[in-house]
Amino acid sequence: MLNLRLLIAALLLSVSVVPAQEQHDKIFFENSLMGNTYYYSKAGYENGSWIKNITGKLPVSDQIFFTPGNSLELQYLSTEHGNWSASIIYHELRGKDSFKTADQLSFWIYLNGPTGKETLPAVSLTFYGGKESESVNLADYLSSINSTTWTRVRIPLDALIKGPELKISTVESVTFSQGNSSKQEGHLFIDQIEFTPAVAIAVVVDKTPELLSAKGYEQHVDLSWKKENNSMIKYIKVYRSLNGEDFTPVGIQLPQIAGFTDFTGPQSSKIKYKLTYLDQNYRETDFSTVLTAFVRGMTDEELLDMIQQSHFRYYWDGCEPNSGLALENIPGRTTMIATGASGFGIMAILAASKRNFITRDQAVERFVRITNFLLKADRYHGVFPHFMDGTTGKTVAFFGEHDNGGDLVETSFLMQGLLTARQYFNGKDANETKIRNAITRLWNEVEWDWYRRTKDSDFLFWHWSPDQAWVINHKLIGWNETMITYFLAIASQTHGVPGSMYYSGWASQSAEAAIYRANWGQTTDGAAYTNGNVYQGIQLPVGVSNGGPLFFVHYSFLGLNPKAFTDKYVNYFDNNKRIAEINLRYCIENPMKHKGYGDDFWGLTASDGVSDYTADEPNVKGDKGKLTATGALASFPYTPEASMKALKNYYRNYGKQLYGYYGFRDAIDLDKNWCSPIYMGLNQAPITVMIENYRSNLLWDLFMADPEVQGALNKISAAR
Repeated sequence: MLNLRLLIAALLLSVSVVPAQEQHDKIFFENSLMGNTYYYSKAGYENGSWIKNITGKLPVSDQIFFTPGNSLELQYLSTEHGNWSASIIYHELRGKDSFKTADQLSFWIYLNGPTGKETLPAVSLTFYGGKESESVNLADYLSSINSTTWTRVRIPLDALIKGPELKISTVESVTFSQGNSSKQEGHLFIDQIEFTPAVAIAVVVDKTPELLSAKGYEQHVDLSWKKENNSMIKYIKVYRSLNGEDFTPVGIQLPQIAGFTDFTGPQSSKIKYKLTYLDQNYRETDFSTVLTAFVRGMTDEELLDMIQQSHFRYYWDGCEPNSGLALENIPGRTTMIATGASGFGIMAILAASKRNFITRDQAVERFVRITNFLLKADRYHGVFPHFMDGTTGKTVAFFGEHDNGGDLVETSFLMQGLLTARQYFNGKDANETKIRNAITRLWNEVEWDWYRRTKDSDFLFWHWSPDQAWVINHKLIGWNETMITYFLAIASQTHGVPGSMYYSGWASQSAEAAIYRANWGQTTDGAAYTNGNVYQGIQLPVGVSNGGPLFFVHYSFLGLNPKAFTDKYVNYFDNNKRIAEINLRYCIENPMKHKGYGDDFWGLTASDGVSDYTADEPNVKGDKGKLTATGALASFPYTPEASMKALKNYYRNYGKQLYGYYGFRDAIDLDKNWCSPIYMGLNQAPITVMIENYRSNLLWDLFMADPEVQGALNKISAAR
């Protein structure tokens, strides 16, 4: 399926992407989240040679490693007429698209047993498009052979690449391949494969980490520390002791993240932790102080608290610090705010205040910072861009030159959160009054009617550019995630659109709308907005195909209470519940025979994928084998028992790979033995928010109490 978000991204990416300013290390291997094999590798052999592989992938070792918790294993035999090779492929992450200057390939090796120099492989690079670099002998860059220690290898890039075309960004993979033939097998382990500067950085990190807390839960311990803004720190290294005396390294963390989740499984004794810093040359500082934690059994209510709090942290200590708003993804660009994700995060912060994860005073301080920033940030007829620089408030045209103006959909997600916050901060003190006034100003200045394009248009338009006008020319037509956009446009008392646009635009039954829905749904089911067909034994009143990805029943309904919204076709709580149940039943039936799918492993929606962001659906054409925790967990109001079952399975049985400091990582694919390394701003908050709506109705009650929201309900009702 090509839904609205993916279509806009495709349109924007059809032009050249604006170069990124923030630079990152280009790392080909750091750790594998999944055991057994590393997805971003490929290995093969021929003519009597051999390399150990599992379904064409390199094995992962969690027993021998340089940086915890694992390395890649190379065990091979090089015969006279044969050949073998193993490539480690760079995994592109959204936003990490501009790299630091480097002039050497660096990695660490550990020789296992009597592996001699004569058995060592050759090393080369492969560029996007298939072009290969020169090949060099690894042995030439080893000053000595040590079979009991890790040794760093540095290969100058000018030994690999001849000519002026050297570009770090164009290197796709690092390949180890057969060198000299030998009757002896080679066996080694490789870790931390990356491009680095040739000149060692002389500055040493001269302070130790400050470990602030160690808190145990049912299967894991959360550590937190004082975040340091020191570019010399490459990683925080975590040590654990189960016997109180012997500490072993269990993980590394990026300095951007102020904590670490150690998935221990059930433990009967106390667990101790300490930290060090690793500098850019992997030199290690002294240890922090030691803290102790215990894991324990937890009730269902305690598990819900735990899940809400971890996902909320993405928007709290994981935020862009100047603005206090949400990043697009972590890891990723550290200064690029995502407008829609920030709106969701605003609501997660309110839930956190309700649950006492933070104090109300802390929430007030954050919202003063947020609203001060938003009042000064770029807007286009009151509409915010999709992405902003958190240090300046300027537009970031991340998707290309057309992506340089107002994004009405992302702004509607932000405004849904801000209107909810305006109701929450009802105190009479100066700061809460300031927050309300700022939100009112931001809300009143959104020119929803401008994004109608013409006074007689039946549709709202997604995007407007200050120098290219309506170049994207994308009309908003439901069923998808943009109901809230029409709803808020109708709610506005300063720049509103008539209630009739709900039916002429969002729920349009025009021929144009029908063609649009049929194109992205690849079916005529629901092309007229109404559907009526039966899927998995459930009749679906409204929706394209059999409902689409689950974020359709989440994003517009974080504040808009579907129980209180009925149009001339359906009540949306009932409709959303049916969509969630279709998704669940499809995963139980599992027609594609994907690993893991079932009544406790479900939730097809939009998320990161092995090579790209995709919006997965509960049908054969839209099911990629990738499941996303937010799909099931943000559906708690609709499917509480099935969502709780999924929560326990995702946490207890897959938590070691899938669960981290900011909650569940974005997606997992058991067929491919793959887990996303990122947390996604659009997917973390709906878990916190919708669980809170399930538990207390908090965000629903706040949003629906807004007089202008009630006015929109009345206008839509009158337009029936």
